[in-house]
Amino acid sequence: MNNIKLLTGTSHPQLARNIAELLRMDLTPVEWIRFSNDNLFCRIGESIRETDVFIIQTSRPPVNDILMELYLLIDAAKYASAGRITAVLPYYPYVRSDKKDQPRIPVTARLIADQLVAAGAHHVVTMDLHSPQTLGFFRIPADHLYAAPVIVDYFRKRALKNYVIIAPDAGGVARARFYAQRLSLPMAIIDKRRDPKLGREVEITYIIGDIKGKDALIIDDEITTGNTVFQSAEALLKDGAASVSACCIHGVLQGDAISRFKKSKLKELTITDTVPHDKKNLPKNLTTLSIAPLLAEAIRRIHEGESLSAMFI
Repeated sequence: MNNIKLLTGTSHPQLARNIAELLRMDLTPVEWIRFSNDNLFCRIGESIRETDVFIIQTSRPPVNDILMELYLLIDAAKYASAGRITAVLPYYPYVRSDKKDQPRIPVTARLIADQLVAAGAHHVVTMDLHSPQTLGFFRIPADHLYAAPVIVDYFRKRALKNYVIIAPDAGGVARARFYAQRLSLPMAIIDKRRDPKLGREVEITYIIGDIKGKDALIIDDEITTGNTVFQSAEALLKDGAASVSACCIHGVLQGDAISRFKKSKLKELTITDTVPHDKKNLPKNLTTLSIAPLLAEAIRRIHEGESLSAMFI
């Protein structure tokens, strides 16, 4: 591919390198300086004039610093006369703040969309949004990718015969049904209630569907603290499931989530690498699938003006 440049901040260098390797190109160097007053500075290390620029930056702690890196890179590319600037966000920042469901709160996911446009982005690519309606916040082209091809391929090779797909709540029914259909498996639904006064604590009232003697596989879009998935595992086993595993696209796993996973009743946890983790600290029963091939193919198709719909299964 000609006339294309790949840039990245400090959010997930390994993912960016993997994408560049698949596209048989080098990452464009970027110099970062943090001044004594905590101000951040970046300089793109080579000419990008009239090129098709893709900036790969996922969301991870410290989220606001990572966001500022993204805005600075977009702004630097704009003033360096880039032909087109595409922000590639594998895990969209503030993705769950997508609605006004309480008095006097911001809709931060929409604010991020506005800021990306204000910074100078012409196009946005993201993956497995908590609510697909978030795409409606953008006034520029935005493509929504799914990790499903990678996840479905992984579980098809496992030949899951005695499994049942579990939706962890009513909001995840469509996602669970999607995977259940492609894996030719039955599904069940957990009725989960969350008390706003209790914060992250949830109450599982009952399970809809036959899980007795079955190996349950919980499918979710994101695991942050793990509270929901760990409580779900206990409820499923108590209700007669033979074993419980879980799969999510965005394995954020903040705080003590990994140590809690080690102590939990989950047989296995499968995530993707939309969010970086230190592999040395991950248990053996945690599998990480790479979405670099999906993103590399999407970047190639966008650059060459091809349709992305063929990537959806």
